Amino acid sequence: MPSYPAGVTVSNHALVTLSDALRRRRSQVGTRWRRLSAGQQALLVVAHLRKGETYADLAAGFGIGTTTVFRYITEAVEVLAALAPTLREAIAVAVRKAFVILDGTLMRIDRVGMGSGRDRPYFSGKHKRHGLNVQVIADPAGRLVWASPALPGARHDMGAARDHGIIDALREAGVKVIVDHGYRGSGFDTPQRRRPADPATGQRRRLSRNQREVNSAHARQRGPGERANAQLKA
Repeated sequence: MPSYPAGVTVSNHALVTLSDALRRRRSQVGTRWRRLSAGQQALLVVAHLRKGETYADLAAGFGIGTTTVFRYITEAVEVLAALAPTLREAIAVAVRKAFVILDGTLMRIDRVGMGSGRDRPYFSGKHKRHGLNVQVIADPAGRLVWASPALPGARHDMGAARDHGIIDALREAGVKVIVDHGYRGSGFDTPQRRRPADPATGQRRRLSRNQREVNSAHARQRGPGERANAQLKA
């Protein structure tokens, strides 16, 4: 199988962090010898997670078997999961911020179940595609504070946030939270809702000038949360 040089749009810091974590893991389990160094394993895993390279392609490129590739990736994902902060640790960071932004994002997946409606738990009706729902807490500058475990894409943002205990945890800590319409009823700061339809015409009445200004200010505060979502997907 022919091979070719390629690049991965991931920071060198991310690669070094994973490499160091894998070295600690190998020391803990007493590994004496591996086909690949910790740095090479980290590069393999990053190529798979960032670019979706297949096991067969990675095996050919790194000169190892597909089973070894699977084991290396599984091990690295476990190591990365162990590095992630808990919700309690994230709340401790959030209370020191002027406010935080809570938003949901749909992570792309390449394996989905067949069926329709309730038989397709990974299909997001909002995004019209399959994926996993991940709840993201970001600071006012758009820096990622915490990302939740993934739920099927069909789960609504409000329901997912409740499932993870995010709503209650932020409320109890007294954190100011900026959210979109998907979290209406949470008690957090949401945009002004469209005014009810005019009984005479059946048409929606436009928001007042003050309401539109409030929504614009709210959108500017909420905007950096999209950058945190982009960081997560990257």
